[in-house]
Amino acid sequence: MLARSILCEALSEDIGSVRLAEVEVPDPGPGEVRIRLRACAVNFPDLLMIQGKYQFKPPLPFAPGSEAAGDVEAVGAEVSGLREGDAVVVAMRYGGFSELVNAPTEAVRPKPPPMSYAKAASYQTAYLTAYVALVCRGELQAGETLLVHGATGGVGMAAVDLGKHLGANVIATGGRDDKLAAVKTRGADHVLNYSLADGRLGGFRDAVKALTDGRGADVIYDPVGGDAFDESMRCINWGGRLLSIGFTSGRWPQAPVNLILIKGISVLGVRAGEYGRRHPEKGKANNAAIYQMAANGDIDPYVCKGFPLERAADAMRLLENREVIGKTVVTMNGYAV
Repeated sequence: MLARSILCEALSEDIGSVRLAEVEVPDPGPGEVRIRLRACAVNFPDLLMIQGKYQFKPPLPFAPGSEAAGDVEAVGAEVSGLREGDAVVVAMRYGGFSELVNAPTEAVRPKPPPMSYAKAASYQTAYLTAYVALVCRGELQAGETLLVHGATGGVGMAAVDLGKHLGANVIATGGRDDKLAAVKTRGADHVLNYSLADGRLGGFRDAVKALTDGRGADVIYDPVGGDAFDESMRCINWGGRLLSIGFTSGRWPQAPVNLILIKGISVLGVRAGEYGRRHPEKGKANNAAIYQMAANGDIDPYVCKGFPLERAADAMRLLENREVIGKTVVTMNGYAV
């Protein structure tokens, strides 16, 4: 069966080098289902794979896209628990910028009923990261203060949303006032712009202390690193937990051991996928937990914009230029966000 797909045929710095093409999609094999996709989230690894900068390099040609939502269209042999017409979400390493995909049943789960296809395609990676960070590693407690850096991006907004659900007082930081205004509407108790005039990130230390009566934040969620990490070490409470999620600032910080000692704090690395691979049963429990919250309507991904499949490059450029608030998606088969 022919279906449209966005193909990367050669690695390139130019995201726009991908092209729309028709590809042959075979019948699903044993243990597989064929899914007619409605929406696929856009993530930074999609861009990095096209540029050849990601640790995993798919064979050429390939379609980007790792988390998507749609409807089961055909069921292969030896499949139970899924049938034609089921609304589902699917996790892949690549291939999601396509109208049709075949996926093994273990990569497929029901779409949370309250969520649109766009939101369902956008919650798994971000909220799993937030859950492993805040619950498994940070042990965030109701009533504690959570400081979330990079709060206007997908993983940051998920941490704000989950932190509020867990009963925390949430302080969110970001680099643009218009984006922070969106985060405030999503439940953050306080928002702080951490962009300084000289281009560095900082200036939030005193504000965080003022908002916590001088104590500092109990848990700090940091996908930014660099200057944000350095200043976080100065506004963390005694016994606090600083969660290192990544380094979008481009600089790996160095943790000052003297402050770790004096403040009795913990600096914890967070790799949600690796956590599940090393602890399979806990990984299953974590996925089940975020699915249940999604099904109950306790969490709600923020999707700022959708682009039709033929404009997938524009969707990726929006992310590349850091114009996205929360998540953006590519849509297929007539679905409109």
